[in-house]
Amino acid sequence: MTRKITLIVVDDHPVVLQGFIHIIQHIPEFELLADFREAGPAMAFIEKENPDVVLLDINLPDMNGIDACDQIVKHNRNIKVVGISNSNEYSVIRRMLDAGASGYVLKNASAEEILDCIHSVVAGKIGLSEEIDRLINHPKTKDTFPVLTRREQEVLEFLARGLNSHEIGEKIFISHLTVESYRKTLLKKFNASNVAALIYKASEMKYI
Repeated sequence: MTRKITLIVVDDHPVVLQGFIHIIQHIPEFELLADFREAGPAMAFIEKENPDVVLLDINLPDMNGIDACDQIVKHNRNIKVVGISNSNEYSVIRRMLDAGASGYVLKNASAEEILDCIHSVVAGKIGLSEEIDRLINHPKTKDTFPVLTRREQEVLEFLARGLNSHEIGEKIFISHLTVESYRKTLLKKFNASNVAALIYKASEMKYI
């Protein structure tokens, strides 16, 4: 007998949660292990039960879903995380994928799209609902919203807090010259002439 694909759903909206549960429970090859409304209990469960797929809301009461995804993937590399959200903003989608998510679906996606996404991530592919697939593969969108590495995102956030290159270097254990290199790259990616303009643009695009 083929082993079932095990899943959990983490979402603080009861209607959305029940919708995903309803979809999953009607698929014989899937086994829904549990559902949660907060990231903390879900992450504790994941450490013990090691599900195949985690459907994870971006906005949760106790933790940002992007940060939760980052922690889950770091400690459980075989788990596939699929971000679920109402947001179709490229910067949010990109940050979730950069945090290690294997997929991203909108909460208003059809049952077929959601199931296709789950099957894709289990197969080792990126799973996206149709609208997200169109958005993330649109060239103009990519130019408008730059893709950042995890380290670039980290440096950007420290710059936004007012730290200089030496202070940032001490925080993340790299030389100030390396920080300067990251800063120059960020200025170029955001087409900003100085750090103030960089922070403004990054904030407008919801990177920080």
